[in-house]
Amino acid sequence: MKTFRQVLQGSGFTFTAELSLHRETTIDEALRQAGVVTGFVDAIQLAENPHDWIQISPLALAGLLVRNGIDAVPRLICRDRNRIALQSELLGLRALGVSSLILNKGSRLPTGQELNAKPVFDVSGRELVAMANAMNEEEWADGEHEFVIGTATTVFAPEPGWNAELLQARASAGAQFLVTQPCFDPKMLRLYMRRMVEAKVTWNYSVIVTLAPLPSAESARWLVENRRGTLIPDVLIERLEKAPDPQLEGVDICAELIRDIAGIPGVSGFNLLTLGNPEAVVAAIEASGLPHRN
Repeated sequence: MKTFRQVLQGSGFTFTAELSLHRETTIDEALRQAGVVTGFVDAIQLAENPHDWIQISPLALAGLLVRNGIDAVPRLICRDRNRIALQSELLGLRALGVSSLILNKGSRLPTGQELNAKPVFDVSGRELVAMANAMNEEEWADGEHEFVIGTATTVFAPEPGWNAELLQARASAGAQFLVTQPCFDPKMLRLYMRRMVEAKVTWNYSVIVTLAPLPSAESARWLVENRRGTLIPDVLIERLEKAPDPQLEGVDICAELIRDIAGIPGVSGFNLLTLGNPEAVVAAIEASGLPHRN
């Protein structure tokens, strides 16, 4: 099985797809989504409750994907587990054959969240990265146990002289790649990446930009409201509203952005949200014409 870890270390651009998971998502549906994009992406990203609702465990699904010959890149967050539980999950992922993962602190639940859950935050995002990296340095009976560790970043407009202290700290702890929040704003991304290059962050990280083939203006607005930090310019939402076929327009917009963003120094690849329509992800990748690391 080709792994995300292998292609990330190659040349060209890498693609991943992030499955759309809900409380009612069945295993058959999750495997169907993954099967559609397999062959067009290098791995499947599995978020952990990104919209503050309960969904299938990314660890359980990662095991099923790996068993079916599909590389999985699950996320773990500090919000929902203490130190012991996080260590146990890391050991479980290693046993399942997962070779790449994304580790974040996680966001606090919004006020009035219906689950009334209490956040844990026993460790910080940097400490979780260091925990996984420490396992990499241990001696194991087999020779292939190391994780390639990623973490998340939010695109914004840093001031001149910004030194990316938190990202540098996570790189020192062992993180090797960054995945942005959904960012459909190339102008903002160029500014952010210029500051990243100036701060030498890209010396330590591969940067993967998250996009999606948006099926409608309503879905774009929903993403902005429910996925923290999402950047979608009004002009793109207006294009979707005016388009005779919004789904086709969403594919075209995504393909245009892939081609545009690929020219930004420091960008290494793309993560595409399926939003329940993996066929649109395939269409956007093909329409972009961008060679990748497959």
